[in-house]
Amino acid sequence: AGTMAVATVNLRAVTSWVGITRLFAIVLSCIAFSLVASTRDFMGPYGTWCMFTWCFCFAVTLLVLVLELLELYPKLPLSWDDFTSAFSMLAALMVFTTSVVFPSTFISSPCSSSKCARQAVATTASCLCFLAYALEVGLTRAKPGDISSFLSTVPGLLKVFEAYVACLIFSLLDNYGSEAGLQWCVAVYSICFIVTLLIIIFTIGRCLAYMPCPLEKMLVGYNALALVMYITATVLWPLYSFGGRSRPDPCGRNCWWDKHLGVTFLTIFNLIAYLVDLIYSTRMVFIRAP
Repeated sequence: AGTMAVATVNLRAVTSWVGITRLFAIVLSCIAFSLVASTRDFMGPYGTWCMFTWCFCFAVTLLVLVLELLELYPKLPLSWDDFTSAFSMLAALMVFTTSVVFPSTFISSPCSSSKCARQAVATTASCLCFLAYALEVGLTRAKPGDISSFLSTVPGLLKVFEAYVACLIFSLLDNYGSEAGLQWCVAVYSICFIVTLLIIIFTIGRCLAYMPCPLEKMLVGYNALALVMYITATVLWPLYSFGGRSRPDPCGRNCWWDKHLGVTFLTIFNLIAYLVDLIYSTRMVFIRAP
């Protein structure tokens, strides 16, 4: 007689600390996008971004929880630990950005109407959702010396951070075609973003075994090159953007000066990220404990 396959249920997927934080993230993101949907504050680029962030994080976290609950994730052709670590880091960054963008764009002062109250509650839920994802990143981060899941290590998490900051830089780029120095900076952002994204994709897709050279040494070389390129961008971008030009008055929401200032700060953030990445990668390769 044939035996019927019985679906196994892994209750630890929802009772462990990681599972509980994911449940909180699902509930909080659902509250945020439901309240904002009731106020109809999802028009325009900023509102669309906020709604996409909450809905995307809600859907993917729910999918992760279901796959772990039914123990279906081993059948997927990817490194599950790397995928969940990268997603939790990405979700934390996206929700953090949304928690800043939404209230600064849509909540006006004084806040006295019922619509404003719903916006405030949605912002609070979004901030708590960020804390849930940040806690998940902390709970799933690899212990020192453990490199079985690269994207759960500090260099792996920094790779997700670097790629996300580059995306924010791309969203702010404006009027850079007239100066050769600005064109070089855009080339730096693009090259580093593409290589970093490929490293993330290859890690999740278990393709690193096909690399012709050791991963750790390749990462040290790439991080050193990316750091040097970002140093040039950190100098050249503000030099060519603001040299001899003052802030326009008035300077509205889409003012080029504010956008270029935002790119300057984001470039510095990524420069620091690549520096820390290089330090950690070097320690993993050359100062590894016996």
